[in-house]
Amino acid sequence: MSAAAKRKLYLLASDFDHTLSFNDSGLVLSELLGVSAFEEKVRSLERLHLVQQGGELAYLLLHDPDFRDVRPEHLRETGRRIRLKKNIPLLIELLRNLDGAEFDFHVISAAPQEVIHAALDAIIPPENIHGTLFETDAGTGRISAIRRVSAGYGKVAVLEEIRQRLGISYNRLVYVGDGSSDVHVMLHLNRNDGLTIAVSENRFITQIARRTVLSDDALSVAVPVMEEIFAWDSPRVRAFFEMHGVTLREWTKVRTDRLSFAPNLSSLQPPQ
Repeated sequence: MSAAAKRKLYLLASDFDHTLSFNDSGLVLSELLGVSAFEEKVRSLERLHLVQQGGELAYLLLHDPDFRDVRPEHLRETGRRIRLKKNIPLLIELLRNLDGAEFDFHVISAAPQEVIHAALDAIIPPENIHGTLFETDAGTGRISAIRRVSAGYGKVAVLEEIRQRLGISYNRLVYVGDGSSDVHVMLHLNRNDGLTIAVSENRFITQIARRTVLSDDALSVAVPVMEEIFAWDSPRVRAFFEMHGVTLREWTKVRTDRLSFAPNLSSLQPPQ
């Protein structure tokens, strides 16, 4: 039996932008630089399918003239300006020993590594953060190349590296994400009996994720973990939070059907 099995070790991997934060790293960086039309640049890349979904900022940092002067210090300042969701430290603390299990918490994101490090400084160890890695020119300090982009299928590759290093099986994997760049990794885990959690109403991701939770508090992620992995009922979930000084004030379970109808052309024809 492996050490991970003896310890009941689980891996919880999370996206960063709009999952642990309220901001898009590219937008915050653009505001810092005074660059306009960032979202339009991203949409143009999406229409061209030139890069993997989620990797647009990395491409712009390397190729767009508006971002050519970006240096690591700009990325770190961007991270310091990111607004995080509430209670990330408490979530990590609670997951250290949940029903006798220990969760190793990692961030896998297409956001630049420097941005995530600065935003989560003293919250998550640097070695547990897997963002986009750049190379910089020794003379100018400008970004000169991309070493790794943790977007699209790149997230699957990073997750597999961590899983194999920890020596855990797929049924002990949890992934949390919010958008289209998380589709590949969620499909991968769904096929292998992992738990996937969406934290947005993005229809592409909610149709794939096993659970969806909407909240401005990072603690919300713990709820589907408690229910799906440990089979806790609602009273036990509430009691656990209260034991740790947190009251679950509102908890609404909603099933949403999205419908769209087109007119039946034959029924609109005038009678003969």
